[in-house]
Formats: sequence, structure tokens, C-alpha cells
Amino acid sequence: MRILTYVLRGFIFFVLVAFAINNQQPVTVNWFFSYAWTAPLVIIVLAAFVAGTVFGVLAMTPAWWRHRRRARRLETTVVPAPAALPAAPVAPDAMVVRDGL
Repeated sequence: MRILTYVLRGFIFFVLVAFAINNQQPVTVNWFFSYAWTAPLVIIVLAAFVAGTVFGVLAMTPAWWRHRRRARRLETTVVPAPAALPAAPVAPDAMVVRDGL
């Protein structure tokens, strides 16, 4: 299974390298106010991926902070149970015995 994982990772790596080599043509990204950015397609795709990742992490951060605060609050409010409580004795007349079951 480990070898299969390495083969799959190698395949993905070589596919991405082939994509980068085949897409070196300059591309122009037109922004607002007549601003244009010209760069190889691979750089633009990489920049879009990085921007999406950063946006996703920043969008997730407030929920992550809330979760951490709540977990910390619950961790401090949990009261540990006593180490050992003696077992209560069971009276013999309180036990019910059924024959045949």
C-alpha cells in the first residue's frame, strides 16, 4: 500500500510538471482601471490557487477561534469525578432470582 501511495504521488507530481511545461505562454489578466498583468499561465494559476487557499483559511479562522474558546471553556468547567467511591452493599433480600431464565 505504501508503494502505491508513492507511485500515485509521483504520478501527480509529473502531471503537474508537464502542465507547467506545456503552459508557459504569456497570458494577460485585465483588472479594473486599465491595469493589466502579463505573466505565464502557470504563474497565474498558481497565484489563483494561493489566493483561494489564503481566502479559505481566513474565512475559516473565526469559526476555529470560536471552537477553541468553547473547547477551552468546557475543559475548565468539567469537574473530575472522585477517585474511588466504595461500592454500596446489596442486601440479599433486594436481589430477585428467577428460576429457569
